[in-house]
Amino acid sequence: MEILAILSALRRNKIGALLIAVQVALTLAIVSNCLSVVEQRLQRMGRPSGIDEANIFTLGNQWVGQPTDLKARIDEDLAALRALPGVVDASLTNSVPLRGGGWSNVVMLTAEQKQPTAHTAIYFADAQTLNTWGMRLVAGRWFGTDEIHPIEVNDTSVPAVVIVTEALARALFPDGSALGKDIYIAPTAPSRIIGIVARAQTPFAASSWGESFVENSLFAPDEFINNGITYVVRTQPGRLHAVMHAAESKLFAIEPQRVIDRLQPFAETRAHEYRSYRALSLILGTVCALLLTVTAFGIVGLTTYWVTQRRRQIGVRRALGARRVDILRYFQTENLLISGAGAALGVGLGLALNLWLATSLQITRMSLAYLIAGAGIVLVLSQAAVLLPALRAAAIPPAIAIRSA
Repeated sequence: MEILAILSALRRNKIGALLIAVQVALTLAIVSNCLSVVEQRLQRMGRPSGIDEANIFTLGNQWVGQPTDLKARIDEDLAALRALPGVVDASLTNSVPLRGGGWSNVVMLTAEQKQPTAHTAIYFADAQTLNTWGMRLVAGRWFGTDEIHPIEVNDTSVPAVVIVTEALARALFPDGSALGKDIYIAPTAPSRIIGIVARAQTPFAASSWGESFVENSLFAPDEFINNGITYVVRTQPGRLHAVMHAAESKLFAIEPQRVIDRLQPFAETRAHEYRSYRALSLILGTVCALLLTVTAFGIVGLTTYWVTQRRRQIGVRRALGARRVDILRYFQTENLLISGAGAALGVGLGLALNLWLATSLQITRMSLAYLIAGAGIVLVLSQAAVLLPALRAAAIPPAIAIRSA
């Protein structure tokens, strides 16, 4: 019977009830989608790169002018870096995971293939790269010193042997038979897979276009001879910052006519690449907090107004024997009906909004768990918001309520 009385009262206050229901629906739709997007961003930010992140730093190097003895200079630099106290190993590469820029290519299983089987990042590696990066070799072997060949920017030669990540191996050979197989990264000649590493993210792991092949990486036995290179240095635990300072000083001591840039631990590389993810998560979190706050204040304001308008009704009920808990339950139930209707509408709006976002922005579809969680949040918030006005209503003495009518 109380439900019927509440519905009858709501029919006389349709506009206010409708406003609260719509506000709850919009809040639920937006908050659930925001939570889904934030969770996806946090999940991506937490993915392991596959390398020894805690003990690795990188630095870019470029010599002043146009030296002709680049290979000799690179070899001297690497020897000096490996000889520094606290250094586990050092190597030369064209890029590293999460660097943001690098080389990518398509991979085919035959030279005549029209559509690629997979996309991959291309890393140039030497005999020390496996140990320097701290990757885990799960099958086959790493490159030998005799397999490393110097290449320049316009070199079009195709490596005879390559090493791939497990993700790329599965993409190319789902039956698990990648080791020893030939693949084509150029139609002119095949490359044989001689080893498989557990994981090495691409440099584009934080970009939307690179998300489809984020774990697909291929290592070519090439020493990149160029006046603009990247050194990767792995240190013993706890020696990272000391070695970074010593490495810069050592390289300048060898040849001061050079420019060293992006000297940073890998943790900074990760933080820099995911800065937009953190900013988006902060913005969406702030939007959610503001929406929930506005919704709560809206419910408090409207319920307070209704309490003022119903003082006579409350007084009559109290005079007829209604307890304080009965008045409290009345407003809580009324709010639950309004918020429940808004939550039901919000579920539909949330699904429609997520469908549009997934289609337009190519984000992952939202799990229904977020809508359920969002509905729970707004319903609990609504009940909490109505509690204070309801307690004030329940505290009105019957005589005062009747006299004030």
